[in-house]
Amino acid sequence: GYKRVFEEYAQFLGQNFPNLNIVGDNYPPPRPRQMLASFLSIAKMVVIGLIIFGERMQIFESLNVNPPSIYQWAIQNKMYSCILLFFICNTIEGQLISTGAFEVTFNDIPVWSKLQAGRLPSPSELHQIVENQLKFAPSQ
Repeated sequence: GYKRVFEEYAQFLGQNFPNLNIVGDNYPPPRPRQMLASFLSIAKMVVIGLIIFGERMQIFESLNVNPPSIYQWAIQNKMYSCILLFFICNTIEGQLISTGAFEVTFNDIPVWSKLQAGRLPSPSELHQIVENQLKFAPSQ
């Protein structure tokens, strides 16, 4: 994923600019997406619990409601439905919390933002940006 992309760009920049300090970190997703991912994680565990222990608890019978057909199928195929639910929810949660952000700063000045540009820079484009910043940076 994006960690690999960052490592490739960091290696490229490190080879071309050996004195450049390269730091990477995960950019947090927006708060609503974090909350939705947390809710989905809890809901996943609740539904898995209902599938595993649902027959004993007789939830639908106590409410005088016929259980949905998907619930009946899940009860009959507990292992398969729990694994399927677990992996599908984990995939969705991963997409919710992944921003794919790629931020490049030089002397604490942002020079590239994937969030703003909506794309990753090409290696030659990034090289040119850093080179231009080095030209205009005050000598130390």
